[in-house]
Amino acid sequence: MIYLIIIILLWIVLALVILALVLFGIYITQLYRTNGKLVVGGEKRRYLLYVPKIYDPAKPTPLIISIHGYAEWPAHQRDISGWNKLADRDGLIVVYPAGTGFPRHWRASGSSDSYLDVDFISVLIDKLSATYNIDSTRIYANGLSNGGGMSFMLSCTLADRIAAIGCVSGAYLFPWDQCQKKERGVPMIAFHGTSDPIVPYNGGPSRSFALPFPAIPKWVAEYAVHNGCTNVPVSLGSIGAVSSVKYLGSARDANVVFYTISGGGHTWPGKGTSLPMKLVGTTNHDIQATELIWAFLQAHPINQ
Repeated sequence: MIYLIIIILLWIVLALVILALVLFGIYITQLYRTNGKLVVGGEKRRYLLYVPKIYDPAKPTPLIISIHGYAEWPAHQRDISGWNKLADRDGLIVVYPAGTGFPRHWRASGSSDSYLDVDFISVLIDKLSATYNIDSTRIYANGLSNGGGMSFMLSCTLADRIAAIGCVSGAYLFPWDQCQKKERGVPMIAFHGTSDPIVPYNGGPSRSFALPFPAIPKWVAEYAVHNGCTNVPVSLGSIGAVSSVKYLGSARDANVVFYTISGGGHTWPGKGTSLPMKLVGTTNHDIQATELIWAFLQAHPINQ
């Protein structure tokens, strides 16, 4: 009798383990869920698209391309940034493309395969423009960390398509000598925390990556000069622990705004889903980065 009980208990434990694995599989499937796919350069690429109910096919609509960070995924970028809420409010179409490899990432360092990611974004724009009434003068890119670095790369390589960019805790590894000056500079709004443990505010390698990250304030100033702005910024004041400056003077209206978050970590400021504090540091709530990014982006369409 006791052996029968032991066997039954073992079967129950096995059934519970199988159930747990199934539920975990469902959770992972939902976590990494995408609803669109492409084949570009022989690679299978995926993306998560959000079209709000208030989308009007008769009205040219802005397209927001929001790019996840290293080891993250489209749905996570959606939850961190909260772009869908703005899409519902203002009638935006938002797409969250997925990087490649494991951990999932963007090849935004200027290597030859980096341009496969650029091709993916370009083909993605083509596909969405063929399906929806996308305003070609209001296609914007933004991203976190590695996704911010990818947004920078797009400003260099797709300046004729990307109207403006927004970068949060950007990992800017794409070399300037591959960032050719175009007829138009791409306006940028950027955010970075002074206590970022992943991409150091003052540059150099971090505890996580032995990479030559640039000093962020210096890099932003270089971007401003690249856009034709003066290299001396104008203060926009402070909100709590956040101070901001603006680089002006660009004849091409390619202005640059930079927010410094004192004590801020490698995070997306605002009310979205926060990353683990032990891994990335403090998330600032004095500002709503997505709201500020959208206000900046919509003020900078491509002037034809």
